Amino acid sequence: METAEKRQRGRPRSFNAPADAGPVQALDRALRILAIVAEGNGLSLSEVAASSGLAPSTAYRMLTTLEGHGMVEFEKTEQLWSIGVETYRMGSAFLRRRKLVDRARIVMQDLMEKTGETANLGVAEDDCVVFVSQVETHQAIRAFFRPGTRSSFHASGIGKAILAHLAPERVAVIVRKAGLEAYTPKTLANAPALTRDLDEIRTRGWSVDDEERHPGMRCVAAAIFNEFGEPVGGVSVSGPTVRVTPDRLAQIGPLVQEAALEITKMIGGENPAANERD
Repeated sequence: METAEKRQRGRPRSFNAPADAGPVQALDRALRILAIVAEGNGLSLSEVAASSGLAPSTAYRMLTTLEGHGMVEFEKTEQLWSIGVETYRMGSAFLRRRKLVDRARIVMQDLMEKTGETANLGVAEDDCVVFVSQVETHQAIRAFFRPGTRSSFHASGIGKAILAHLAPERVAVIVRKAGLEAYTPKTLANAPALTRDLDEIRTRGWSVDDEERHPGMRCVAAAIFNEFGEPVGGVSVSGPTVRVTPDRLAQIGPLVQEAALEITKMIGGENPAANERD
């Protein structure tokens, strides 16, 4: 269920700087140069400067900064600038997410029809889960997460499913960085309680968010893995507690787990728990 945030994410609480402020202008110029280099097949400094409308000295500073981050490369023999390997890594990250969203859609549709509840897809970021796709139930009362909505790892079904398959040291780092905010009386807001729940999730294969983020809403989730057997996201079913009752968890849990396994296979991932059973 989407809730209103007190302020927009991604910018300071008070932001009234002019559009042409120094740092923003520098970033705009650098991105313009990056696009120019990407479209070319090896460009000289004079060509980059002419295309960008910048002085050669300014263009050179931008290029060397981008080179330091691996975004562009300089070929000394021909004295030409070309796109760097770091841009490939970033582009590949976008393609992985796009591939996950596209391929998961049919599985989520099937999961929604089998359970009668909304199916959600979320991916792991450094300190939270980001919901990227949803297939809504036809029920009048239903969970709703707008794409881009963020949720804490410890207070979401997908987040806990991911944490359950991370090394304890990694979990400790996430908890230390993000904290364990108590959103409801049922939130697992202390480390021992969260650790016990993660142990149960790992054994069972699916997690339960029992009104831990939103009162009156219950969620069942399972992790999705990449080709290295690392949890990169999860799929879940969420709905009001009057429909997603404790008695239904044993029915919904395996369906969600199977959906997560199917999506994992679709993106070329490896589920370590499934391999152990084999």
